[in-house]
Amino acid sequence: MERRPTLHDVAGEARVSAKTVSRVLNGDGPVAAATRERVLAAVRRLGFRPNPLARSIRTGGPDATVGLVLPDLANPFFGALAGGVEEAVRGRGLTVLLGCSGGDGAREAEVVGAFLARRTSALLVVPAGGGGGLPAAARAAGVPLVYLDRPGPGADCVLSSNRAGAREGVAHLLAAGHRRVGFLGDLPASMHTRRERLAGWREALAAAGLPAPDELVAGARTVAAAGRAALALLALPEPPTALFASNVTAATGALLALGRAGRRRDVALLSFDDLPLAEVLDPPLSAVAQDPALLGATAARLALARLDGDTAPPRTETVPTRLVLRP
Repeated sequence: MERRPTLHDVAGEARVSAKTVSRVLNGDGPVAAATRERVLAAVRRLGFRPNPLARSIRTGGPDATVGLVLPDLANPFFGALAGGVEEAVRGRGLTVLLGCSGGDGAREAEVVGAFLARRTSALLVVPAGGGGGLPAAARAAGVPLVYLDRPGPGADCVLSSNRAGAREGVAHLLAAGHRRVGFLGDLPASMHTRRERLAGWREALAAAGLPAPDELVAGARTVAAAGRAALALLALPEPPTALFASNVTAATGALLALGRAGRRRDVALLSFDDLPLAEVLDPPLSAVAQDPALLGATAARLALARLDGDTAPPRTETVPTRLVLRP
Protein backbone atom coordinates (compact mmCIF):
# COMPACT_ATOMS: atom_id res chain seq x y z
CA MET A 1 0.00 0.00 0.00
CA GLU A 2 1.35 3.40 -0.96
CA ARG A 3 2.26 5.53 2.05
CA ARG A 4 0.17 8.65 2.60
CA PRO A 5 2.32 11.82 2.43
CA THR A 6 2.79 13.56 5.76
CA LEU A 7 3.28 17.14 6.85
CA HIS A 8 7.00 16.38 7.29
CA ASP A 9 7.15 15.14 3.68
CA VAL A 10 5.75 18.49 2.55
CA ALA A 11 8.28 20.32 4.71
CA GLY A 12 11.15 18.37 3.12
CA GLU A 13 9.81 18.92 -0.40
CA ALA A 14 9.42 22.67 0.19
CA ARG A 15 12.71 22.96 2.14
CA VAL A 16 11.02 24.54 5.17
CA SER A 17 10.20 23.46 8.71
CA ALA A 18 7.09 21.47 9.61
CA LYS A 19 5.98 24.45 11.70
CA THR A 20 6.07 26.65 8.60
CA VAL A 21 3.95 24.16 6.67
CA SER A 22 1.45 24.17 9.55
CA ARG A 23 1.31 27.97 9.50
CA VAL A 24 0.59 28.00 5.78
CA LEU A 25 -2.10 25.34 5.91
CA ASN A 26 -3.84 26.67 9.02
CA GLY A 27 -3.32 30.38 8.44
CA ASP A 28 -2.12 30.83 12.01
CA GLY A 29 1.07 32.82 11.56
CA PRO A 30 3.06 35.16 9.25
CA VAL A 31 4.76 33.49 6.25
CA ALA A 32 6.52 35.17 3.34
CA ALA A 33 4.58 35.04 0.08
CA ALA A 34 7.33 33.14 -1.77
CA THR A 35 7.55 30.59 1.03
CA ARG A 36 3.78 30.17 1.11
CA GLU A 37 3.71 29.46 -2.64
CA ARG A 38 6.57 26.95 -2.31
CA VAL A 39 4.68 25.09 0.42
CA LEU A 40 1.41 25.05 -1.53
CA ALA A 41 3.22 23.80 -4.62
CA ALA A 42 4.72 20.95 -2.57
CA VAL A 43 1.24 20.11 -1.22
CA ARG A 44 -0.06 19.85 -4.77
CA ARG A 45 2.84 17.76 -6.03
CA LEU A 46 2.63 15.27 -3.17
CA GLY A 47 -1.17 15.17 -2.98
CA PHE A 48 -1.02 15.95 0.73
CA ARG A 49 -4.34 16.08 2.60
CA PRO A 50 -4.42 17.46 6.17
CA ASN A 51 -5.80 15.22 8.90
CA PRO A 52 -8.46 17.30 10.73
CA LEU A 53 -8.79 14.81 13.59
CA ALA A 54 -5.06 14.89 14.29
CA ARG A 55 -5.14 18.68 14.25
CA SER A 56 -8.07 18.84 16.65
CA ILE A 57 -6.29 16.53 19.08
CA ARG A 58 -3.11 18.59 18.81
CA THR A 59 -4.74 21.99 19.24
CA GLY A 60 -7.65 21.07 21.52
CA GLY A 61 -10.07 22.59 19.01
CA PRO A 62 -13.17 21.03 17.47
CA ASP A 63 -13.01 18.37 14.79
CA ALA A 64 -14.40 19.18 11.33
CA THR A 65 -17.31 16.77 11.81
CA VAL A 66 -20.97 16.82 12.78
CA GLY A 67 -22.23 13.88 14.84
CA LEU A 68 -25.68 12.63 13.81
CA VAL A 69 -27.34 10.04 16.05
CA LEU A 70 -30.24 8.10 14.51
CA PRO A 71 -32.43 5.33 15.93
CA ASP A 72 -32.42 3.22 12.76
CA LEU A 73 -29.91 3.40 9.92
CA ALA A 74 -31.99 1.11 7.70
CA ASN A 75 -35.07 3.36 7.70
CA PRO A 76 -35.27 5.38 4.43
CA PHE A 77 -36.76 8.32 6.34
CA PHE A 78 -33.61 8.68 8.43
CA GLY A 79 -31.43 8.16 5.37
CA ALA A 80 -33.11 11.13 3.68
CA LEU A 81 -32.77 13.14 6.89
CA ALA A 82 -29.03 12.40 7.00
CA GLY A 83 -28.75 13.49 3.38
CA GLY A 84 -30.31 16.82 4.26
CA VAL A 85 -27.80 17.33 7.07
CA GLU A 86 -24.86 16.41 4.84
CA GLU A 87 -25.94 18.75 2.06
CA ALA A 88 -26.28 21.65 4.50
CA VAL A 89 -22.90 21.29 6.23
CA ARG A 90 -20.78 20.32 3.23
CA GLY A 91 -20.25 23.94 2.21
CA ARG A 92 -18.72 24.64 5.61
CA GLY A 93 -16.11 21.93 5.18
CA LEU A 94 -17.81 19.66 7.71
CA THR A 95 -18.29 15.90 7.41
CA VAL A 96 -21.25 14.00 8.90
CA LEU A 97 -20.52 11.07 11.20
CA LEU A 98 -23.42 8.65 11.72
CA GLY A 99 -24.16 6.76 14.91
CA CYS A 100 -27.07 4.44 15.67
CA SER A 101 -28.85 4.31 19.03
CA GLY A 102 -31.24 1.52 18.06
CA GLY A 103 -33.85 3.48 20.00
CA ASP A 104 -32.04 2.66 23.25
CA GLY A 105 -31.17 5.45 25.68
CA ALA A 106 -28.04 3.75 27.04
CA ARG A 107 -26.69 3.12 23.56
CA GLU A 108 -27.50 6.69 22.61
CA ALA A 109 -25.39 7.95 25.55
CA GLU A 110 -22.47 5.77 24.39
CA VAL A 111 -22.60 7.10 20.85
CA VAL A 112 -22.90 10.71 22.02
CA GLY A 113 -19.97 10.17 24.37
CA ALA A 114 -17.85 8.85 21.52
CA PHE A 115 -18.70 11.84 19.35
CA LEU A 116 -17.93 14.31 22.12
CA ALA A 117 -14.64 12.54 22.91
CA ARG A 118 -13.43 13.23 19.38
CA ARG A 119 -14.47 16.89 19.70
CA THR A 120 -17.14 16.85 17.03
CA SER A 121 -18.18 20.39 16.09
CA ALA A 122 -21.94 19.87 16.54
CA LEU A 123 -24.34 17.18 17.67
CA LEU A 124 -27.68 16.36 16.00
CA VAL A 125 -29.81 13.71 17.72
CA VAL A 126 -33.10 11.93 17.07
CA PRO A 127 -33.61 11.22 20.79
CA ALA A 128 -34.27 7.66 21.89
CA GLY A 129 -35.97 8.84 25.07
CA GLY A 130 -36.41 12.16 26.80
CA GLY A 131 -32.97 13.54 25.99
CA GLY A 132 -31.82 13.12 29.61
CA GLY A 133 -28.28 14.30 30.14
CA LEU A 134 -27.57 15.28 26.55
CA PRO A 135 -27.84 19.08 27.06
CA ALA A 136 -25.45 19.05 30.03
CA ALA A 137 -22.93 16.87 28.20
CA ALA A 138 -23.09 19.07 25.10
CA ARG A 139 -22.72 22.27 27.15
CA ALA A 140 -19.74 20.84 29.03
CA ALA A 141 -18.08 20.07 25.70
CA GLY A 142 -19.04 23.45 24.20
CA VAL A 143 -20.90 21.69 21.37
CA PRO A 144 -24.22 22.86 19.84
CA LEU A 145 -27.02 20.29 20.24
CA VAL A 146 -30.11 20.05 18.04
CA TYR A 147 -32.90 17.49 18.35
CA LEU A 148 -34.62 16.18 15.22
CA ASP A 149 -38.03 14.56 14.66
CA ARG A 150 -38.71 14.31 18.41
CA PRO A 151 -38.37 17.02 21.06
CA GLY A 152 -35.88 17.08 23.90
CA PRO A 153 -35.00 19.44 26.75
CA GLY A 154 -32.64 22.38 26.74
CA ALA A 155 -31.73 22.60 23.05
CA ASP A 156 -33.00 23.58 19.62
CA CYS A 157 -35.48 21.21 18.03
CA VAL A 158 -36.84 20.56 14.52
CA LEU A 159 -40.13 18.67 14.14
CA SER A 160 -42.60 17.76 11.42
CA SER A 161 -46.14 19.14 11.75
CA ASN A 162 -47.30 15.77 13.07
CA ARG A 163 -50.62 16.79 14.60
CA ALA A 164 -51.72 19.08 11.77
CA GLY A 165 -50.68 16.56 9.13
CA ALA A 166 -52.59 13.73 10.79
CA ARG A 167 -55.63 15.94 11.24
CA GLU A 168 -55.59 16.84 7.54
CA GLY A 169 -55.21 13.22 6.45
CA VAL A 170 -58.03 11.91 8.63
CA ALA A 171 -60.26 14.83 7.62
CA HIS A 172 -59.79 13.74 4.01
CA LEU A 173 -61.02 10.23 4.86
CA LEU A 174 -64.02 11.69 6.67
CA ALA A 175 -64.82 13.97 3.74
CA ALA A 176 -64.87 10.86 1.54
CA GLY A 177 -67.74 9.52 3.66
CA HIS A 178 -66.00 7.31 6.23
CA ARG A 179 -67.37 7.49 9.76
CA ARG A 180 -65.22 4.88 11.50
CA VAL A 181 -61.53 5.41 10.88
CA GLY A 182 -59.07 3.15 12.65
CA PHE A 183 -55.73 4.46 13.97
CA LEU A 184 -52.75 2.16 13.50
CA GLY A 185 -49.72 3.59 15.27
CA ASP A 186 -46.24 2.95 16.52
CA LEU A 187 -45.15 1.71 19.94
CA PRO A 188 -44.44 2.71 22.61
CA ALA A 189 -47.60 4.78 22.93
CA SER A 190 -45.59 7.46 24.77
CA MET A 191 -43.52 8.27 21.66
CA HIS A 192 -43.88 11.93 20.69
CA THR A 193 -44.75 11.31 17.04
CA ARG A 194 -47.35 8.67 17.97
CA ARG A 195 -48.96 10.97 20.55
CA GLU A 196 -49.14 13.93 18.18
CA ARG A 197 -50.55 11.94 15.28
CA LEU A 198 -53.09 10.28 17.53
CA ALA A 199 -54.10 13.74 18.76
CA GLY A 200 -54.57 14.83 15.14
CA TRP A 201 -56.79 11.77 14.53
CA ARG A 202 -58.92 12.66 17.55
CA GLU A 203 -59.19 16.32 16.54
CA ALA A 204 -60.36 15.44 13.02
CA LEU A 205 -63.06 13.13 14.39
CA ALA A 206 -64.17 15.72 16.94
CA ALA A 207 -64.40 18.41 14.25
CA ALA A 208 -66.74 16.10 12.31
CA GLY A 209 -68.85 15.46 15.42
CA LEU A 210 -67.73 11.83 15.62
CA PRO A 211 -66.54 9.80 18.62
CA ALA A 212 -62.98 8.50 18.89
CA PRO A 213 -63.39 5.16 20.70
CA ASP A 214 -60.29 3.44 22.07
CA GLU A 215 -61.30 0.22 20.30
CA LEU A 216 -60.31 1.87 17.01
CA VAL A 217 -56.73 2.51 18.21
CA ALA A 218 -54.02 -0.12 17.75
CA GLY A 219 -50.22 -0.14 17.83
CA ALA A 220 -47.32 -2.26 16.65
CA ARG A 221 -43.53 -2.13 16.44
CA THR A 222 -42.98 -4.36 13.42
CA VAL A 223 -44.47 -4.84 9.96
CA ALA A 224 -45.82 -8.27 10.89
CA ALA A 225 -47.39 -7.01 14.11
CA ALA A 226 -48.91 -4.05 12.25
CA GLY A 227 -50.53 -6.46 9.80
CA ARG A 228 -52.05 -8.46 12.65
CA ALA A 229 -53.26 -5.27 14.34
CA ALA A 230 -54.91 -4.08 11.13
CA LEU A 231 -56.80 -7.35 10.72
CA ALA A 232 -57.83 -7.24 14.39
CA LEU A 233 -59.37 -3.80 13.84
CA LEU A 234 -61.27 -5.12 10.83
CA ALA A 235 -62.57 -8.04 12.90
CA LEU A 236 -64.40 -5.73 15.33
CA PRO A 237 -68.20 -6.10 15.50
CA GLU A 238 -68.42 -2.64 13.95
CA PRO A 239 -65.18 -2.47 11.94
CA PRO A 240 -63.64 0.70 10.53
CA THR A 241 -64.09 1.36 6.82
CA ALA A 242 -60.78 3.22 6.67
CA LEU A 243 -57.40 2.97 8.38
CA PHE A 244 -55.00 5.78 9.16
CA ALA A 245 -51.50 4.28 9.43
CA SER A 246 -49.37 6.71 11.41
CA ASN A 247 -45.96 5.60 10.09
CA VAL A 248 -44.34 3.60 7.31
CA THR A 249 -44.10 0.41 9.36
CA ALA A 250 -47.83 0.48 10.14
CA ALA A 251 -48.71 1.29 6.54
CA THR A 252 -46.52 -1.50 5.15
CA GLY A 253 -47.97 -4.04 7.57
CA ALA A 254 -51.52 -2.99 6.76
CA LEU A 255 -50.87 -3.13 2.99
CA LEU A 256 -49.44 -6.63 3.18
CA ALA A 257 -52.17 -7.95 5.48
CA LEU A 258 -54.99 -6.45 3.42
CA GLY A 259 -53.46 -7.77 0.21
CA ARG A 260 -53.05 -11.30 1.54
CA ALA A 261 -56.60 -11.27 2.87
CA GLY A 262 -57.96 -10.08 -0.48
CA ARG A 263 -59.31 -6.92 1.17
CA ARG A 264 -57.02 -4.26 -0.30
CA ARG A 265 -59.93 -2.58 -2.11
CA ASP A 266 -62.43 -3.06 0.73
CA VAL A 267 -60.75 -0.71 3.18
CA ALA A 268 -59.46 2.82 2.55
CA LEU A 269 -55.88 3.24 3.75
CA LEU A 270 -53.95 6.48 4.23
CA SER A 271 -50.38 6.63 5.50
CA PHE A 272 -48.53 9.24 7.51
CA ASP A 273 -45.26 9.42 5.59
CA ASP A 274 -45.07 8.38 1.98
CA LEU A 275 -43.94 4.94 0.85
CA PRO A 276 -41.61 4.20 -2.04
CA LEU A 277 -43.63 3.06 -5.07
CA ALA A 278 -46.88 4.16 -3.39
CA GLU A 279 -48.20 5.52 -6.67
CA VAL A 280 -47.80 2.20 -8.51
CA LEU A 281 -49.72 0.17 -5.94
CA ASP A 282 -53.18 -1.06 -6.90
CA PRO A 283 -54.94 1.01 -5.77
CA PRO A 284 -52.33 3.77 -5.23
CA LEU A 285 -51.69 4.82 -1.65
CA SER A 286 -52.42 8.38 -0.54
CA ALA A 287 -50.20 9.79 2.20
CA VAL A 288 -49.34 12.67 4.48
CA ALA A 289 -45.80 13.28 3.24
CA GLN A 290 -43.01 14.55 5.45
CA ASP A 291 -39.85 16.26 4.17
CA PRO A 292 -37.01 14.49 6.01
CA ALA A 293 -34.31 16.19 3.93
CA LEU A 294 -35.66 19.59 4.97
CA LEU A 295 -35.81 18.41 8.59
CA GLY A 296 -32.11 17.55 8.41
CA ALA A 297 -31.14 20.73 6.60
CA THR A 298 -33.07 22.90 9.07
CA ALA A 299 -31.41 21.20 12.05
CA ALA A 300 -28.00 21.66 10.45
CA ARG A 301 -28.74 25.34 9.84
CA LEU A 302 -29.60 25.82 13.52
CA ALA A 303 -26.39 24.07 14.58
CA LEU A 304 -24.30 26.20 12.21
CA ALA A 305 -25.94 29.35 13.57
CA ARG A 306 -24.93 28.31 17.08
CA LEU A 307 -21.38 27.70 15.87
CA ASP A 308 -21.43 31.22 14.43
CA GLY A 309 -22.28 32.70 17.83
CA ASP A 310 -26.09 32.62 18.08
CA THR A 311 -26.90 32.68 21.81
CA ALA A 312 -30.70 33.05 21.62
CA PRO A 313 -32.81 30.76 23.85
CA PRO A 314 -33.54 27.26 22.47
CA ARG A 315 -36.23 27.30 19.81
CA THR A 316 -38.40 24.80 17.98
CA GLU A 317 -38.92 24.94 14.22
CA THR A 318 -41.70 23.01 12.50
CA VAL A 319 -41.43 21.63 8.97
CA PRO A 320 -44.85 21.35 7.29
CA THR A 321 -46.26 18.16 5.84
CA ARG A 322 -48.36 17.91 2.68
CA LEU A 323 -51.27 15.69 1.76
CA VAL A 324 -50.52 13.62 -1.35
CA LEU A 325 -53.74 12.28 -2.84
CA ARG A 326 -53.63 9.44 -5.35
CA PRO A 327 -56.88 8.34 -7.01
